[in-house]
Amino acid sequence: MNAYDIILKPVMSEKAYAGIPLKRYTFKVNRTANKIEIKQAVERIFGVSVERVNTVNVRGRLKRQGRTQGYTSKYKKAVVTLKRDSKAIEFFESLS
Repeated sequence: MNAYDIILKPVMSEKAYAGIPLKRYTFKVNRTANKIEIKQAVERIFGVSVERVNTVNVRGRLKRQGRTQGYTSKYKKAVVTLKRDSKAIEFFESLS
């Protein structure tokens, strides 16, 4: 699997913004990827050194519109913590 197939997109939430000064970044990742693959993909794409990766499987939420209801798609979220001596990711630095 390609590194760009593993990291799908960044997660933009209040909790994710609070982690940026601590070099903690949140990504939506491929559901079949494990922590080792996620670590290697982030290091390859952004050129940083990763200390640890925490993952969580997010369930789809029930959404209703009138009488019709359904679930949003489920996904996997990864919180990547960089080492202290690593450089920050430039994309997120413009947001904080």
